[in-house]
Amino acid sequence: MGENESVDAGWLTWANAVTLARLAFLPVFFWLLFGTNHRAVAAWLLAVLGATDWIDGYLARRLHQVSNVGKILDPSADRLLVIGGLLAVAAAAGVPWWFAILTMVRELLVSVLTLVLAALGAARINVLWWGKVSTFALMTAFPLFLLTTNPHHAALRPWQHDVRTWCWVIGLMGLGLSWLVVVGYVKPALYALRTGRQARSTL
Repeated sequence: MGENESVDAGWLTWANAVTLARLAFLPVFFWLLFGTNHRAVAAWLLAVLGATDWIDGYLARRLHQVSNVGKILDPSADRLLVIGGLLAVAAAAGVPWWFAILTMVRELLVSVLTLVLAALGAARINVLWWGKVSTFALMTAFPLFLLTTNPHHAALRPWQHDVRTWCWVIGLMGLGLSWLVVVGYVKPALYALRTGRQARSTL
């Protein structure tokens, strides 16, 4: 861990502000999708929320504002955006429910394991880079899936058929990678649990 990352910057950081702003726009996305006829606008907003995933982490490192709060808030926000976007797109008939359920089960599994490890006194685990890649892939696929569906099951345009093919390529890659990342967390989780217990035993 570098010197800049060893100091907790606390709550009030630009990085945490960006994370909270991304979360604040999630209800706006729901309203656009289900409360208006602006499905395309909702899809682009969801795309922006997914594409800005890297900004909070970049700001934390660039401005030396890495915080313990941010290490929890950032992945939690990613998970909420993935689950919220996923359920909304599925409810709008953008993706089949089997795809939605497999993605949601993975996200809930990671959330539960994170809480269990924290309760057992494990040290904090940094987010794996491949985990970020899988999240980015899924957050890219969901808006594209939404763009390739029309309200009231209207017929798809030719470009929507083409884009939907790429949706499946990106979406299945992200889903498969996200489950592989769960396996990749096993070793860091065991190490964090051992380190956390050792640190508590020395107090």
